[in-house]
Amino acid sequence: MLDLPRHIRVLIVDDSLVAREMLAQILSSDPDIEIVGMAHDGAEGVEMVERLRPDLVTMDIHMPKMDGLAATERIMAYTPTPILVVSSSVHGEGVGRAFDALSAGALEVVKKPEPRDWAELDSIGRAMIRRVRVLSRVKVITHIRGKRDQLVGGARSAAAGPPISSRSLVAIGSSTGGPSALLSVLGRLRPGFPLPIVIAQHIADGFVPGLVSWLDGNCAIKIVQAVDGEELAAGRAYVAPTGMNTEVSGDRVHFTKPKKDQLYIPSANTLFESVARSCHERGVGVLLTGMGADGAVGLKALFDAGGFTIAQDEETSIVFGMPKAAIEAGAARKVLGVQDIGAELERLAGLV
Repeated sequence: MLDLPRHIRVLIVDDSLVAREMLAQILSSDPDIEIVGMAHDGAEGVEMVERLRPDLVTMDIHMPKMDGLAATERIMAYTPTPILVVSSSVHGEGVGRAFDALSAGALEVVKKPEPRDWAELDSIGRAMIRRVRVLSRVKVITHIRGKRDQLVGGARSAAAGPPISSRSLVAIGSSTGGPSALLSVLGRLRPGFPLPIVIAQHIADGFVPGLVSWLDGNCAIKIVQAVDGEELAAGRAYVAPTGMNTEVSGDRVHFTKPKKDQLYIPSANTLFESVARSCHERGVGVLLTGMGADGAVGLKALFDAGGFTIAQDEETSIVFGMPKAAIEAGAARKVLGVQDIGAELERLAGLV
C-alpha cells in the first residue's frame, strides 16, 4: 500500500453554491485535504484543472455552459485527473449521464449530500473523505472519447438457438472502474448468449437501479437487478443490490447477511465461493478492476473447483488491486484485456 499524501488538493465543480460549500465543509474537516478551488460550471472546472493541477476533482453532472460529462471528457483527454462524480440523481437520465462520465474516465459516483442529510452529515462526511483519500492516489491515464463506439453486441442478430455448452453460469466481481469495465464486457455479448450472469459490483448505496438501467440501455442482453430467491435465466445479467451479499445455489440467487469483517458488500469473494460450491467446473468467474483484494480468495476457490477463471489485465484496469491479488494467488486461468473478455465468454459458452 502506498503512503497517503500529506496534502490532497481538491477542486470542487458544482453549479450549486450550497453544494459547493457543503462539500468544502465536509472535505476540509480533514487536515490533509485542501480545497484549492471551486468552479460553478464544467467549463470553469476544465480551466481550473489545467491551471491548478489538483489531486482530485469532485464533479457535478447537471451544470450550465458545460455539464459534468463533457467536462470529464475534456479533463481526461488533456489533463488526466482522478474524478469523483457527486450526483444528486440516482434515477433517470441524470444517473445515466453520471455512468457515462465513468466510461469517460471518472472513477466513482456518489450521492451528493443535501441540507436534509444534516443529521447524517458526520457519517456521510467520513465516507466521502475515505473515498477522496483513496481515489486521489489512483494513477489515471489519458482517456480520449471521440465518436461513441458502436457496441458489437447490439449490432448482432440473435443466435438461432442456444448452443451446447459445458458451462452453467458466469459470475463477475468488480469495484472502482467497474461500471465502464462491465459495459465493455457485457456490451459485446450476443443477444443469444446462453448463460446467466451474476454481478457483484461495489457501488454507493442507491445507484444500483441507475447502473442496471444504464447497462441495459447499452447492451444486447437483458440486465436486471437481482431479486432474492429468483430463478436465473439464460442470457440475463443480474446485478447484486448493495447492503447484502449475493450467492448462487443451484439455479437461483439468494441474499445473505454480510460477515462482520467484510469491508466490501456485495462481496465478490462470497459470490465466487458460492459458484464454486454450486457449479464446480461448470462455473466461470471474472474479476475486473477494483481497489483492494476482494474476489481473490473466492476466485481461487472456483479455480480449485475446476471452474474457468479470468482476471482483467493491468493495462486496462482503472485500479489493478483486485485482479492483481487474484493473479498473485494463482486464481486466474487467463489474464485478459477488458476488451477481450466478452469474446472469451462467448467462446466458453460455445458461441464461437
